[in-house]
Amino acid sequence: MITHEEARARILESVSKLEPRSFDRLDALGLVLADDVDSNEDVPPFANTAMDGYAVRAADTRGASEDSPARLRVVGELAAGYAPSTAVGSGEAIRIMTGAPVPEGADAIVMVERTATDDDHVLVMREAESGDHIRPTGGDLRAGQRVFDAGTVLGPASVGVLASLDVARVSAYPRARVGVMSTGDELVESGPLAAGQIRDSNRPMLLSLVADAGCEPVDLGVARDDEQYIVSTIEAGLETCDAILTSGGVSMGEYDFVKLGLRRLSAERPGVEFQWWQVKIKPAKPLVFGTLEGKPVFGLPGNPVSSSVSFELFARPALRTMMGHRDPLRPVVVAVADHAMPRRADGKVYLERVRVRYEDGRFHASRSGDQSSNVLSAMAAANGLTLIPDGEGVPAGGDLPVMLLT
Repeated sequence: MITHEEARARILESVSKLEPRSFDRLDALGLVLADDVDSNEDVPPFANTAMDGYAVRAADTRGASEDSPARLRVVGELAAGYAPSTAVGSGEAIRIMTGAPVPEGADAIVMVERTATDDDHVLVMREAESGDHIRPTGGDLRAGQRVFDAGTVLGPASVGVLASLDVARVSAYPRARVGVMSTGDELVESGPLAAGQIRDSNRPMLLSLVADAGCEPVDLGVARDDEQYIVSTIEAGLETCDAILTSGGVSMGEYDFVKLGLRRLSAERPGVEFQWWQVKIKPAKPLVFGTLEGKPVFGLPGNPVSSSVSFELFARPALRTMMGHRDPLRPVVVAVADHAMPRRADGKVYLERVRVRYEDGRFHASRSGDQSSNVLSAMAAANGLTLIPDGEGVPAGGDLPVMLLT
C-alpha cells in the first residue's frame, strides 16, 4: 500500500515539461510562457485623455465654480486617432475626446459634465488640477519593463497586453495531447443495451476532464478485453500523443487485460517499468503508472467515480506539470462540515463527493449524494472532494479538508 501523496510525488518526478513552441498570441490563451516577455515600447505611447471634455491650462481655472465659472475660448476640437495641430494658449481650451493626445500647452482635462458652452467659449464650473484625467506616456508599461515572467499563464487580458505591445508570437509550453481509452467487453457507445452491457461513460468523462485541464483530448475508442489489441492501441496512441489514459482492467482479477498488457510491455521493452499500486484512498484504490518512450501512461480504475478521483489526484497534476504549470495541484481549503461524516479507521484517506459553498467568511461542505463508487451523478453534483484522514471521521461543525474542483 502507498499513500496518495507518495504516489503523486513519484509520478511528478517521472514527468518532464514538453518542449516549448512558438505560438500566435491568440493561440496561446491558457498556455504557460516558457520565456520572459519585456515591453519594447511605452504603453500608452503618448499622453492622452481619459475623458471627453476640454484640454485646458489648470492655472486658467483657478477659483472656478458654478457661480463664477472660468470663461475660456475654444480654439479647436480633437478626436482620438488624430495628432493635435493647435496648442492651448493662455485663456484657451480645446474640445477633446477620450483617447486623443493631449495638445501642447494643456496640463489638465476638464470633464464635459463640468462645463457649459457659450458661443465660441466654454464655461468651466470647477477648478482643475494639473494632471486631471490625463493618462501619462508609459503610464501602463515602460519600454524595457518586465511584463510577464516565464511560467505565467496567459489569460484574456494577457493576450490584450501582448497586442498593445505588438507582440505577435510567444514561446510557450504546448497543450499535452492525451489519448483516452476505455476497456471492457461490456461497454457500448450508445443505443440499446443487450444483457450484461452498459454504456461507456468513463471515456467521455475522461476526455472532458482532459480538456478541462487545458490539454488536447484524443479519443482512442473502446478496447475489447484482448491483451494484444490493448497493447497495440496504446502503442499507436503514443505515436501522436504525449500521454495515455486507460480506464478499467487494472485491478486484481483474471480479466484485467490492461494490467496484463502493460506487464507484457514491461517484460518486452528494456527500461520500461510500470508500477501497480494499491493507494491508501477510498475510492480509487488501484492505480497503474509508468512511462513508455518517455511518455506517461495511466491505468485508472473502471468504476466511474474512482476513475474521476484517480484522474484528479494523479493524472491531472502530471499533465499540468508537463504543460509548465508551477502549481499543478487543485487548491485545498478547510471547510465546516454541515453534517457528520463518519468513517472507519482503515488506514485510508476518504474522498467523499461534496458541495462546497462560501458563507459567513468560511467554506461549508455537505455530501452531494450517494457515495458509492459507481454513482457518477453524485460526482457530477460535487465541486469538491474531501480529504478525510484515517480515524473516525469529522463531526458536524468540524473542520473538513476539501480539494476544490472548480
